[in-house]
Amino acid sequence: MEVFLIRLLQFMLAISLLVLLHELGHFTFAKLFKVRVSRFYLFFNPKFHILSTYDTWLRRLLKLKPEVVPTKKDEEGNEKKEYVGTEYGLGWLPLGGYCAIDGMIDETNQKLSEKAQPWEFRTKPVWQRLLIMIGGVLVNFLLALFIYSMILFHWGDTYIPVKDMTMGMKFNSEAKALGFKDGDILVGTEKGEFKDFSADLYRDISEAKRVDIVRDGKPMSLTLPGELNLLGMLKAEPSFVRPLIPAVIDSVMADTPAASIGLQKGDRIVAINGSPVDSYNEFTDQIGRLSDVMAVAKTSEDSMKVRRATIAFTRGETTDTAEVVLSPELTVGFFVKTLAGVYKPYTREYGFFESIPAGIKYGWNVLAGYVDDMKYVFTADGAKSLGGFGAIGSLFPPVWDWYLFWKMTAFLSIILAFMNILPIPALDGGHVLFLMYEAITRRKPSEQFMIRAEYVGFGILILLMVVANLNDILRWLGYM
Repeated sequence: MEVFLIRLLQFMLAISLLVLLHELGHFTFAKLFKVRVSRFYLFFNPKFHILSTYDTWLRRLLKLKPEVVPTKKDEEGNEKKEYVGTEYGLGWLPLGGYCAIDGMIDETNQKLSEKAQPWEFRTKPVWQRLLIMIGGVLVNFLLALFIYSMILFHWGDTYIPVKDMTMGMKFNSEAKALGFKDGDILVGTEKGEFKDFSADLYRDISEAKRVDIVRDGKPMSLTLPGELNLLGMLKAEPSFVRPLIPAVIDSVMADTPAASIGLQKGDRIVAINGSPVDSYNEFTDQIGRLSDVMAVAKTSEDSMKVRRATIAFTRGETTDTAEVVLSPELTVGFFVKTLAGVYKPYTREYGFFESIPAGIKYGWNVLAGYVDDMKYVFTADGAKSLGGFGAIGSLFPPVWDWYLFWKMTAFLSIILAFMNILPIPALDGGHVLFLMYEAITRRKPSEQFMIRAEYVGFGILILLMVVANLNDILRWLGYM
């Protein structure tokens, strides 16, 4: 429960910050061009809100003149002026936020007056309306680049270079069919050297026609097709490629199967149920096969047969074999060194002015990779991989870590910017598309058309949200 709450708080804080600044981007350009903004809300407020206030007190505090708009003239022909302020509020439905810009057809479903007013969005030049619409996306994109830059400035860039992973990699059967062998040290592709073990390494391999490796101390190259399925590589069990980690015990938990048979730090696991184990990767693969058998067990006796295992291990020059009953979750109760414990991480530090171009480059590479991966969304496996709020929340660490929090927030900001600029009605990109049409043809789409397009776009978004969150539920229930 504690882990759930920590992840939930991180998720809510990140989303609130990103939505608030996104809407502030629209708000700022609207105010700059003297467009009235009647409401500015974090979260949605159907039927009721948690709190709201008008900016009257703020204007008094800052000694600003009241914001007024001309209304109809009186009987003597004098033009009346009416005070108009912005209502700032907090809604109860945490699915985003909005700022209601007068004279704009959007999700707020505001009714437009018959006569367009000079302070309304629809009366402004195309270029001003365009800037108002891209303001949110622009803020999210610049925010992501700023966060990445500050991460590099404060924490630097810490990683384990792939070329330093001298024990090599562990490959699955698909990778071995392409020519890889366990123990190969990955160097790079025709695009350049691999940096660290991340999704970028998978992406480079999937697109490579040549991959450079070191095998048994000798440099060599393998020829690849250049069009491997990245999504399939990432989802494969066991993984397409993983850093090889020795099956050497680093610590043993008390009152566990490992402790019951006397396993100690420094012992090396060499076999389980008679199957040789050459690494911790292979050990987890064997446990995974037992999990598959356990999943189809029909009786408690069948489950107990799976849980009874024989583990062979070496201690010094001696090899021992012990029978053990695994836990119901098929855990043994020991830990091995993490990758950072096996290899020494490298940290590159950045000065303030160095961090800015480095952060921009990092953010741009994240965006480019995300855009490139979008092609998999339109496949069956891609649709199943869509995730909703649960999937996004699970990406945050189980403990509060500011480095990982800000890195995840920057990533979500990139996603929010990209998704919002897609040419789908009800998104900023849909409005931009219609504005581009108007700029080219010198003709405005009719208000009736815009309203219908808004409904269609909103329906598409609701459908995507339902599918994504349904996937989360099915994964939680074990059906995916």
